[in-house]
Amino acid sequence: MAVAPTYCTHKELKRVFPQLDEFDTKVQVLGWTTVSTNKYASHNSGLVTQLFADGEDLGAAQSAHTDLNVEGEWFYNSAEDVLYYYSASNPADKLIEAGEEFTAMVTQFRADASRYLDSKLDPNLPANQFKDKSGNFDYMIIRTTALLCATLMIRSTDPTSEMASAMMTEAQENIDALNNGKAGLSWQNTSDSSKGVVRDVTYTGTVRPVDTRGHYSGTYDLIKIKITTAGAIGTATYSVWAKDSDKLGMNEGHQIVTDEIINGDYQVLSGRLEIRFSGTDFSSTAALNDVWEVEVQGWSEEVDVNSLKPIRMTRRY
Repeated sequence: MAVAPTYCTHKELKRVFPQLDEFDTKVQVLGWTTVSTNKYASHNSGLVTQLFADGEDLGAAQSAHTDLNVEGEWFYNSAEDVLYYYSASNPADKLIEAGEEFTAMVTQFRADASRYLDSKLDPNLPANQFKDKSGNFDYMIIRTTALLCATLMIRSTDPTSEMASAMMTEAQENIDALNNGKAGLSWQNTSDSSKGVVRDVTYTGTVRPVDTRGHYSGTYDLIKIKITTAGAIGTATYSVWAKDSDKLGMNEGHQIVTDEIINGDYQVLSGRLEIRFSGTDFSSTAALNDVWEVEVQGWSEEVDVNSLKPIRMTRRY
């Protein structure tokens, strides 16, 4: 059965909130007395649902304290608020803790923060956030979830924490930016997506694509540009692949430009788009087999992110 995604990992949470380990909520159990041979009791221990000895999870509780006869077995009597523990050595010489296993607790907080974020985002955004082509959530989503998670963890022990308030403020600013269209996510089609976004795949020379012109006339492509002859501008050549019925341009679906000399002006790319190459100086050269991808959306595709807001106007007489 599919489950809703968790937007930040334990490691990503710790990058945002380095003090994470300080919020382990397990409580040490003290005040042990001997009941009988190898059986001990801690009165007024407080509710115990999970018990640990020197960091080891002791598993589920027994059904009664009379059942305790194996090392590490335990039972909590809720009516009398007494914890019973079976051990060949005095538990006072061990670190006995009651509480939730820390990693499991963090996992639940991360899931809670993810669902909280889903509930705060505008309904025009997905019910569950999308991953990018590398299989990762956008950093805006990761960081905001981590901030919310840290806030929930801190406030579980200190409701008035200034640190939690500062983190919540940043998280809310991120949420407002996403809801108001002032921050974009990688999957979103922006108003300039039809001009294309150029990304390095392999870049070892000093000549590269620096600008595009026009608006893409198709729907979507990941266009491939490759240097096919090394050299300076006026000598170097490039080739371009666009999508066909089976493959995107980066998979070399259909070659539409072959060994075109780079002249430094706007030159043909794909779908009414043009590309311009430039170098750092007049001695710059293009390197053989340097490759770029140009991700592009069609000019007529719906825009997901736009800071412009509609205004309703009526004529007054």
